[in-house]
Amino acid sequence: MKTLGADITYSEMAFALPLIQGSNSEWALPKAHESEYPGFGVQIATSKNFQACKAAEAISKLTTHVSELNLNCGCPIDLLYRQGQGSALLEQPNRMVRLLKGMNYCSGDIPVTVKIRMGSRDNNPVADVIVQKLLKEGDVAAITLHGRSRQQRYTREADWDYVSKIGSIVQEYNADQVEDKDARDKRPVYLVGNGDCFTHEDWYKAVKDPNIDSVMIARGALIKPWIFEEIEAKQYIDKSATERLSILEKYSKFAITHWGSDEYGVNSARRFLCEFMSFTHRYIPVGILERLPPKLNERPPQWKGRNELETLLGSNDANDWIKISEMFLGKSSDSFKFIPKHKSNSYETSENLTNPVANQE
Repeated sequence: MKTLGADITYSEMAFALPLIQGSNSEWALPKAHESEYPGFGVQIATSKNFQACKAAEAISKLTTHVSELNLNCGCPIDLLYRQGQGSALLEQPNRMVRLLKGMNYCSGDIPVTVKIRMGSRDNNPVADVIVQKLLKEGDVAAITLHGRSRQQRYTREADWDYVSKIGSIVQEYNADQVEDKDARDKRPVYLVGNGDCFTHEDWYKAVKDPNIDSVMIARGALIKPWIFEEIEAKQYIDKSATERLSILEKYSKFAITHWGSDEYGVNSARRFLCEFMSFTHRYIPVGILERLPPKLNERPPQWKGRNELETLLGSNDANDWIKISEMFLGKSSDSFKFIPKHKSNSYETSENLTNPVANQE
């Protein structure tokens, strides 16, 4: 993503306790490629104050490349929720404040940020109350708001009107700090929006809102990795199948460099490449769309590309993803099996689509 134009990247979410315990697998998550420096954020999850403090201290003292430390208070996964982590903290704002305060105290020069959702339940947004509390305590450098509730997961479109509403609260706070002589030395707090950004139009619509400072792109970049290029060019880019394949080749080379070229390394590279394709296959080429803009949460009926490779890249069959991986990683072993980890419920079935977005010819 960095080579394709992303300004800032984040680690996978790491759990604070294994970090403190020195788990090699957990410490692999805050590692970054040298191209990601500076502008690399590490995201952690925890519900315990001492874990948050110790993890922040460890990252501060044992790394040299981390530009931001982010507390995840938005992950909707049931396991985390039952443990009081992730989006469960939306129901415990006082605990969230204590965690951020402790992290801020122990993180040295690394700024502490937070990622939240609108709330836990539908029709009961609480982010406005939480954000006012966070601003009052003054221990957060930026707030990223995903415009959905935990209950929604990804089933409906993100509510950017609500994101803007929260942004207005942050902007009002920043304006008050400027007028307050005792608080003028404080840095402004930034509001980053998140949810369904899939085109340059989505990006510019969001950042033109005076209440929104920037946009975090997640699934949109996984499905269409050159979205940053489109944002820079301010136009849709109809990547050919060959150009898209070259992105998968680049990913494969990074993967082999990281995991190694032995059997374990190649199998690991192949598994992660197939996970990547579990997103990239959802891209519908601009050249065959019936209408613009495309919606991130729509899935059309089966479509046919302009050539065989384009059709193959759009296949939802995991066996075809393995076949594509063999172009770069060689023949897969008979023992290699792949079951997609991301079985997202974020789309409508083709039977429910009244306006399929792909040309069926």
